[in-house]
Amino acid sequence: MQPTISIPQHWGYPRFALDQRTQDGIILGFYYYPNGTELAEQFDDGWRYVLMPNKNSDEISYLQENQIQPLSPQELFTQITAEIEFYQRQISILQQQLAVVTGGFTNA
Repeated sequence: MQPTISIPQHWGYPRFALDQRTQDGIILGFYYYPNGTELAEQFDDGWRYVLMPNKNSDEISYLQENQIQPLSPQELFTQITAEIEFYQRQISILQQQLAVVTGGFTNA
């Protein structure tokens, strides 16, 4: 069963999604300041996003929706391709280590 997030109809829909890559980092979460609340009056209403600059960072930033810059399709392609290549190298190293441990015999 897929998790479901319900957003009240009178709230605007968030522009960004969880785990989306942006210029500012990866979106870890988001929350909403509804119009007419004290927080909205103090900080403006709308969506706020929790971002991590990269997955090896312990830094977190909190940005309003209009402060976030999406990645271009080319930038997203480049990032994902680099990550795939990184994990392929890691898999190759692990396969070599497994071959040493098993004497070249694997179930693969």
